Amino acid sequence: MDIAGVLPLDIAGAAIVFWLALGLMGLAVPRSPRFINHIIFPIGALVALALAGAGLWALGETPNIAVLPLGLPDLPLHLRLDPLSAFFLILLGGASFGVSLFCAGYFRSMAGNTLGLLCLEYHLFLAGMALVLLADDAYMFMVAWETMALSSYFLVTTDHRIPDIRKAGYLYLLVAHVGAIAILLCFGVMQGGHGVGAYTFAAMREAHLSAFWSSVAFLLALFGFGAKAGVLPMHVWLPEAHPAAPSPVSALMSGVMLKTAIYGILRVTFDLLDVQQWWWGVLALALGLMTAVFGVMFAAVQGDMKRLLAYSSIENIGLLLVGIGLTIIFHAYGKDALAALSLTAALYHSLNHAFFKSLLFVGTGSILHATGERNMGRLGGLIRRMPWAAALMLVGVLSIAGLPPLNGFVSEWLLLQAFLLSPGLPNSYINMLIPVAAAVIALSAALAAYVMVKFYGIIFLGQPREAALEQAHDAGIWERIGLSWLALGCVALGLAPVFVVHQLDLVTQMLVGHSLGNQATGWLFLAPVDVERASYSPIYFLLAVVGVMLVSAWVVHHFYHGRLRRGPAWDCGFPEQNARMQDTAEGFGQPIRRIFEPFFKIENELPGAFDTHPHYRGRSDDRIWFAVYLPIKRITEKLSSWASLLQHGRIHLYLSYTFVTLLVLLAFV
Repeated sequence: MDIAGVLPLDIAGAAIVFWLALGLMGLAVPRSPRFINHIIFPIGALVALALAGAGLWALGETPNIAVLPLGLPDLPLHLRLDPLSAFFLILLGGASFGVSLFCAGYFRSMAGNTLGLLCLEYHLFLAGMALVLLADDAYMFMVAWETMALSSYFLVTTDHRIPDIRKAGYLYLLVAHVGAIAILLCFGVMQGGHGVGAYTFAAMREAHLSAFWSSVAFLLALFGFGAKAGVLPMHVWLPEAHPAAPSPVSALMSGVMLKTAIYGILRVTFDLLDVQQWWWGVLALALGLMTAVFGVMFAAVQGDMKRLLAYSSIENIGLLLVGIGLTIIFHAYGKDALAALSLTAALYHSLNHAFFKSLLFVGTGSILHATGERNMGRLGGLIRRMPWAAALMLVGVLSIAGLPPLNGFVSEWLLLQAFLLSPGLPNSYINMLIPVAAAVIALSAALAAYVMVKFYGIIFLGQPREAALEQAHDAGIWERIGLSWLALGCVALGLAPVFVVHQLDLVTQMLVGHSLGNQATGWLFLAPVDVERASYSPIYFLLAVVGVMLVSAWVVHHFYHGRLRRGPAWDCGFPEQNARMQDTAEGFGQPIRRIFEPFFKIENELPGAFDTHPHYRGRSDDRIWFAVYLPIKRITEKLSSWASLLQHGRIHLYLSYTFVTLLVLLAFV
């Protein structure tokens, strides 16, 4: 159904054009920072909200299809808005609305051509992600994918004068293009040499590949999209790029861009390939488990708050891949109800992660603006100086830690239900893997909560570790609005799971032919399979928590009021406490470093017995980087040095090469 002939795809297309126009407008007025910050970024936020509205509208509609009069001869560009792309448009629009509002305050100190270029790159990045979700042919998809990759590369290298940032950007671009080659090969396999017209997704759906070529396409998609998502072992760019990028860019990259890779895996696996094999799911499940544990383990030992959040993103991507792997296994064995449950958990967690991780990244941006510090070891006590940021980031911390009644709990609870409610599958090895996988998921969730206690406690609680923190200021008005929107999203997604699941049913019905539905009566209880087996009501949980707090407050006030005297807290025998007596970020992560020591490449610098200024420095590096990527780097440098022997810059040598080549060719003709 359309209103006055307008379709959801029309609104989505107009939003993309509007973003591009806003970017060009920012480039045209680089000397007007107030106009860019207070006009262009807020309008861009409203466009994002319109895009989310178009996605919500399209969820219950038949797919909208359009062929654009653009592209190459005989290769027009195709667009399609179906329930899968509509859901991810909601994710993109909802998260980028808050991030764009935050940008209006965050970039207030930036001026000149840098701000104009950043405005163009930022809105081009948003438009590229939207086009990836709407593309309905391989040509359009790859153009949009490269647009997204290049624009995000320039955003990562905003401060390109710093060598480490240039290195981080180069690494990101390199991994992105290796992944893009794999995606292109995947489309080539699905096209199957059936002519020019077979490049459309509609033709790929009708290709009916053999089991072998379907497996090749899936493996290429898993590698290509996994490189963009940060799946082990293609994760190395992520903890380098996020600290390098401005905080709003990190929020979009982690909260939204990584989900375009999840979208790509779902699109290829469940839409473009007509058959799924059980071992695909086992592979995805194993990779997801390793990625989740690896990410949370390295997050626990980080001292840089943005690197900590980057490794936390790796952990959450692992959880999403676990959900996708379970879905493939259940769907391959005809357990479509359970496939719908695990897919719902993965989609729900994608949406949750977009909000709480964007909230945490932009929150770190406020801290960075206020203090100039990313190192948690130099922070502390900011709850007194930044109460707004502390309160709103607490919502994100509790959400990512999986505490009810916020949104992170719902998706993780659904994922665990998919494990616990699964019946015996006709494969004994998978039946043995399922309980182990459930235990690993529980371990990851517990460690994630541990990481968030460290993150919030070190930054906001205790006493300031540096005297300069006394001058810290709270987030500005635009930053508060952006933070508040993202925090509100975390609360709303946690309190209204039944509504969210009903919307996700439209996506699961499209992909696996089954919807989760809601087995309970009314909207208060979420029952994934049967209300008698497992159900959850966030409203009742919230009321119980509030009730206990009120009753406790009344009891204390009624029975103990006036009977207590105030006095100084016991200080463990120390007459004066200071920030040096507080746990440091390194000390907080020490137990994890000791337990999982074989997985880290640890370097410690310990003080000597007679050091006049003793200090400790610990470094925990990624063994995968040293075992895999450094050897590749050395081999590449060696091959490059050998190739350089042929290039002397002398024209007569190049003419000699040409003459010898002609002689060789003539000899074989």
